[in-house]
Amino acid sequence: MERPRIAVVGVGHLGKHHARLLAGMDELQLVAVVDSREAAVREAAATLGVEGLTDYRELVGRVDAVSVVVPTLAHREVAGFFLEHGCHVLVEKPMTATVAEARELVALAEQRGVVLQVGHIERFNPAFEALRQRGMVPRYIESQRLAPFSFRSTDVGVVLDLMIHDLDLVLALVDSEVESVQAFGGAVFTPREDMASALIKFRNGAVAHLAASRVALKAMRRMRVFSKDGYASIDFSDAQGLLIRKNPGWDFERLPVDEVDTSKIEDLWKYVFEGLLSVERYGGERNKNALREELLEFAGAVRDGRPPSVPGVAGLRAVELAHRVLESIRSHPW
Repeated sequence: MERPRIAVVGVGHLGKHHARLLAGMDELQLVAVVDSREAAVREAAATLGVEGLTDYRELVGRVDAVSVVVPTLAHREVAGFFLEHGCHVLVEKPMTATVAEARELVALAEQRGVVLQVGHIERFNPAFEALRQRGMVPRYIESQRLAPFSFRSTDVGVVLDLMIHDLDLVLALVDSEVESVQAFGGAVFTPREDMASALIKFRNGAVAHLAASRVALKAMRRMRVFSKDGYASIDFSDAQGLLIRKNPGWDFERLPVDEVDTSKIEDLWKYVFEGLLSVERYGGERNKNALREELLEFAGAVRDGRPPSVPGVAGLRAVELAHRVLESIRSHPW
């Protein structure tokens, strides 16, 4: 398959970016955009010079793949339709609104032998990619994902809207089964939870503490990862990271802290952070577009059969954990 034909279903705030980036790619051929809103699809089609449709079912037999960027509650219906017709599918996060729906999509993709990739874009953030390359084994993870109210994605609460990003990242970092979940949350502007906090414990002893809010004063997307050998901090907004590690040769469990004569140390900060520890600031390429990298990976999976880094089963795991968080929130009403 030299240049697979692809369409974008849903050209709202995020779907427009999918369509714009796909239109500029040599790896795929964008042939159509679809949206139930006539004005939106007309504008997108005219801008990109492709066909515009209001009914996604008209694409059957005319495309090899689709990017599904519709509201979450419609993910099962739209993505499932294309999987059933043998099309490769990239579906935005969260994969589906329910666990049962996510399982159905995974089963459909396996039955039809097609690619199912989930749009967990933070996996392609250069700072996160750099952290994974450094091979840390997390013992404690702390994240904050905050945003002002945007009036978007109100068909789901903040757990499936924002926290789902960090749930997926934590599952990618911690190689262990979830043992317990304790969470709290509440509604502010919408009927669903607009802020939430979750404490997740894993069988191997690792712990993750995640906070998410879509009613914050300003945006923040940060994660801190602690291991026995060091500490890492990531700012997803600017794709920058900080890694602090023990220098080779130091046994911190036997370090005689009480016997260190700090009066004889000229520069205590330098003694700690250049002697005992090493500090590495790393940053991803600022001009690297995470969404474009995600779409390129989908193109490679469609053309060459390479498995995507976020397949349907990964999206399913994130949805399963999100619903454990939601169940705990419901058991602790505020």
